[in-house]
Amino acid sequence: MQVHNEILKRVEALNPTHTELVNESINHAGYFEGKESHFKLTVVSPEFEGKRHVARHQLIYGLMNELMTSQGGSIHALAIHAYSPDEWQQQAQTVPASPLCAGQNKN
Repeated sequence: MQVHNEILKRVEALNPTHTELVNESINHAGYFEGKESHFKLTVVSPEFEGKRHVARHQLIYGLMNELMTSQGGSIHALAIHAYSPDEWQQQAQTVPASPLCAGQNKN
């Protein structure tokens, strides 16, 4: 939970009204109990008002930089769903399901 907690801590800089972080490492090759490498992050923040999706992602990547670098970074994949509060309401407070990793069964 160390990486999980660090991600949540860093996201607080965006003053979110809603945050959800799911460790999806279990769905990927090489998984072992407790592995933290693949995450799905949902952030709702007024900071995203008027910003394009790319700019929102850049803000989040900037916060996660050291966790994602090729030199010892902990995060291999980070699916980002970043919404303004109005967009979150329009989304009915739901995010798309993550695709299956190559080689994973649908069962």
